[in-house]
Parts: sequence; C-alpha cells; structure tokens
Amino acid sequence: MFYTTEQENFWAGNFGDEYIERNFLTNCVSSNTYLFSKILARTVRIKSVIEFGANIGLNLLVMRSLIPDIRLSAIEINEKAVATLKKIEGITIYPESILANSSPPPADIVLIKGVLIHINPDFLGHVYEKLYKTALKYICIVEYYNPTPVEVSYRGYSDRLFKRDFAGEVLDKYTDLNLVDYGFVYHRDHNFPADDLTWFLLEKSVAST
Repeated sequence: MFYTTEQENFWAGNFGDEYIERNFLTNCVSSNTYLFSKILARTVRIKSVIEFGANIGLNLLVMRSLIPDIRLSAIEINEKAVATLKKIEGITIYPESILANSSPPPADIVLIKGVLIHINPDFLGHVYEKLYKTALKYICIVEYYNPTPVEVSYRGYSDRLFKRDFAGEVLDKYTDLNLVDYGFVYHRDHNFPADDLTWFLLEKSVAST
C-alpha cells in the first residue's frame, strides 16, 4: 500500500518490520511499568485506552497490568505489528495509518509514545486533532522534547525524526486542555532507565467532555 507521506511508507515497510525485532530485544517491562504507574496515578477513573502507533502492544500490556479491567484499543500501520497485536486477548485493532481519515471510538485516555517524532511535521495538526477528538478525559504524550522544532538524523536517515514541543503545541491549539503533570525518564537511571523521553499528561476540562 502507498501512503501520503514518506514517513508512513517507511514505518509500514521493511524498516518498521526491523523495528519490531529491536523492540522485542530492548523492551524493559520494569521501566515501562514505572513510567505508566506514575502517569496513571495522576488520572481518575480510567476504563479505556487507545494507543496511536501501538506497534506490538507492549505499552498497552503494561497499562493492563496496572489497571486489569481497562479496555485496550490500538492504531497501527505495520502489518507484522498488527499480527502480533491480534494475539492480545480483548484488544480492538485499527490497522491503518494515524493519518487515515477515520474516527476511532473515543477512549478515556489517548496514548502516543515515540510516534509524533516520526510524523511529517506538515501533518502534525491533523494528528493533534485526532488525538483531541478521540480523548474523553486525557491525552498522554511521551516523546523526545525540544523547545523549538528540529530535525535529527535517525539511523542514517534524514526526514525521519523530528523533535519539538509537541505537548505545548497541543495545549496552544486546544485551550480547554490543562497540563496535569509531566516528567522526564533518563537513560542513566539506575533502576528504571529509558530513552530520554519527556512525558506530558493533558486533561480535558469538564465543560468540554
């Protein structure tokens, strides 16, 4: 299948397949559990989550371990990743690009982790709109942060990784969103190392839900 942007084709193809193997090898359940336990502790009455760019579902499985009865949904572009997602019991899967003109059912919390950095910057507004409309209560953004937009070489490729203040842009775009909490996870943490990611939890005001 051919997609609108080079970045979509990149992740739907061979590079996305190879990423799955690396994800299996480098996954650290304890670090993810520590991260999401902090994030979910700042939420109230979460019954459903949808992850944009879920890959093989490792983040969703950790969230289920913390909230056993949570309903899981996933949007994923890569076919091999979707095949793995189908092995997770009780998950709803949308095998498509985040940029697809579709409207997945809303969830209490929308999660996007390590995905916005790979979106063509010209299409970020579309993704922000989709995150906002899909979230009933919360949006959780976990990405590489930079105060100003910058492109970074990614495994020898150009135009594949972009840093910026994603959460700040979402907050500016939707004034009924409030910043609940944020934090940073460091690759040199002695107990729960992660990939230098900054996380943000945004909440919709009561009037907008």
